[in-house]
Amino acid sequence: MSGNSGNLVSHTAVISCPHGGRVRPVSAPSASGVRLDGQPVPTADDTFTVVGCPHTVDRVPSPCTTVRWTPDRDGVLIDGVPVLLDTSSAQCFSAGLVPQGPPVVPTARQGVRCG
Repeated sequence: MSGNSGNLVSHTAVISCPHGGRVRPVSAPSASGVRLDGQPVPTADDTFTVVGCPHTVDRVPSPCTTVRWTPDRDGVLIDGVPVLLDTSSAQCFSAGLVPQGPPVVPTARQGVRCG
């Protein structure tokens, strides 16, 4: 494992885009038996969407719609896929795939610490 460490991100984590929209996982539940808060642990293979982003550019709506995570490929894996940590790199994108900034991921107060 590399020097990166952090807390596992659960499906119940309150994550937002940099403009206040709510980030939600929408992938089908993983077949893995690894659970956190009773839900499958999110991995880099999961899809996350953003709802309620109020971002505009020159008064034209340009909301965040998706989040792409780039977790440490040498870190904790579930079925060969990296898990998402509160320290994982990520970027929010508009529908036109314009980068909008990183999501706001709260540092977990409790949970599973990796690293």
